[in-house]
Amino acid sequence: MSDGVNPNNSKSEQASSAPLLEVRNLKKYFPIYKGLMRRVVNHVRAVDDVSFFVREGETLGLVGESGCGKTTVSRCILRAHPPTSGQILFREADGTVTDLAPLDRKELARFRPQMQMIFQDPYGSLNPRMTIFDIISEPLYVNGVKSRAQRSEMVAELLKLVGLRPEYMQRYPHAFSGGQRQRIGIARALALKPRLIVADEPVSALDVSVQAQVLNLMLELQEKFNLTYLFVAHDLSVVKHICDRVAVMYVGKVVELASTEELFETPRHPYTAALMTAVPVPDPTRRDIIQDLPGEVASPANPPSGCYFHPRCKYAESICSTQTPDLREITPGHYVSCHRAEELQLAGISGHKVGISS
Repeated sequence: MSDGVNPNNSKSEQASSAPLLEVRNLKKYFPIYKGLMRRVVNHVRAVDDVSFFVREGETLGLVGESGCGKTTVSRCILRAHPPTSGQILFREADGTVTDLAPLDRKELARFRPQMQMIFQDPYGSLNPRMTIFDIISEPLYVNGVKSRAQRSEMVAELLKLVGLRPEYMQRYPHAFSGGQRQRIGIARALALKPRLIVADEPVSALDVSVQAQVLNLMLELQEKFNLTYLFVAHDLSVVKHICDRVAVMYVGKVVELASTEELFETPRHPYTAALMTAVPVPDPTRRDIIQDLPGEVASPANPPSGCYFHPRCKYAESICSTQTPDLREITPGHYVSCHRAEELQLAGISGHKVGISS
């Protein structure tokens, strides 16, 4: 994929032309063991040849059904999982580009402060035996801020940034609601002033009204600190609200990648178009029917030949079952992995406002 794509989004146009993060041909296979001797008999192709890039200051959404591999991609980027193959190119502040994929734990240490994560579960991601001060200040202490007074001052500022009162720092997580806990998780992620934040479904466990507050907070923080987000989600309404570009995944592969506006208005992959029918549109005159795809999602341990989506695709032809389509650029900034992408006319949700109201 080329670096010189111009997504149709004002924030993306203002971002640096060189990507902050570029993933090339990333694969993550998990072995399947069998028998007393624990022989490897097969592999689960959780991530199967994924490529994309994220420019500094923008938000890239990574969407798809549960089990499509989007969370595994994010964990490989942060090196919680060692990738099977591929490159994870990270550009440092001085312009140096480093491939994180082959680095060991010691070599990765200096990159950890620059890449942080906001977790999905605001209840399970905070240690119930630690105070809010200890939770937020722990990364500061690990990275050299040993003075408790200095850490206390920094934690107070971080709590203010996320809309919480500094005196809350001596309380424990059980005293807070889900939305407040997620704000605490965001404050912890911001503690080391990272350049890249991976948000793994950060609002899926929250009420809709609280979702809007947390999303708007993330947008405000992005504007203030020029943050770069990789936003993992399955809710397309949330993605429409916060993302500049969107990559759609199916069974470990990226099948479509485009600016958010273009993807929602003119999807070019049949799977993306099917997902669009599930997005609620606030228009009582519309009587859209959710497209029920035939068959089951392919198994990543035994995917079909050719295009992984072809057994469920009503537009499939003989080539689809024999040849794997490449992810290619069909219009500027719009990448699709479909043999018939140029000829298909698929319905999006053009002209209808979709998103999260604050």
